[in-house]
Amino acid sequence: MIEVENLRKSFGKVAAVRGVSFSAADGKITGLLGPNGAGKSTTLRMLYTVLRPDSGRALVNGHDVVQEPLRVRQSIGVLPHSAGLYPNLTARQNIAYYAELHGLHGAVADQCVAALIERLDIGDYADRRAKGFSHGQRTRVALARSLVHEPRNVLLDEPTSGLDVMATRRLRELIRQLRDDGRCVLLSSHVMQEVAALCDQIVIIGDGKVVATGSPDRIRQQSGYQDLEDAFVHALQSGAS
Repeated sequence: MIEVENLRKSFGKVAAVRGVSFSAADGKITGLLGPNGAGKSTTLRMLYTVLRPDSGRALVNGHDVVQEPLRVRQSIGVLPHSAGLYPNLTARQNIAYYAELHGLHGAVADQCVAALIERLDIGDYADRRAKGFSHGQRTRVALARSLVHEPRNVLLDEPTSGLDVMATRRLRELIRQLRDDGRCVLLSSHVMQEVAALCDQIVIIGDGKVVATGSPDRIRQQSGYQDLEDAFVHALQSGAS
């Protein structure tokens, strides 16, 4: 479970996140929805301890992201907006390296890596160097790398950005499987169809603050619009007024 309380972050005079609060439950897919520049990625980066909040509090499985960053990192799997694979390592080596970083060694690590290669359909290019991969291949390897230690919390920053239709469908199915396994899944997106297709709960962020939260049905009811896109725009406009 992830709990965020009045989180704030500025870069110089630019207030990127201005008092964001929400919770993401286990066994649910929670979506951070907002336009580009709304503060979604900055919020995620604070949660996975890359950025330090200026103020506020964030807990992952009860562990404070500032006070207990190592405990937080042990309990999360992160798919950043940029896959960040090591180009001269194979897919298998990229995943195995992260297994070792998380304390998995020998036969146990090999089994975990092999299981993810099969689950994410990476086998055809598992022993090729990453520098020649397509965007979809890089995303799948990066996701396998983030799941190798079986984290209870999975943070995905615009996971289907740049993927073709078939790759997007496969990734969405995997995200649903993670939810059905009882994991807490938190993803950011600015694509309405993505959120509508996946999310049990939505947190709409505009200009660095939460302007609406709830299930897709509740968001529609609160806005008075049946179309989720219209409800999204209404929430942003109301939050800016």
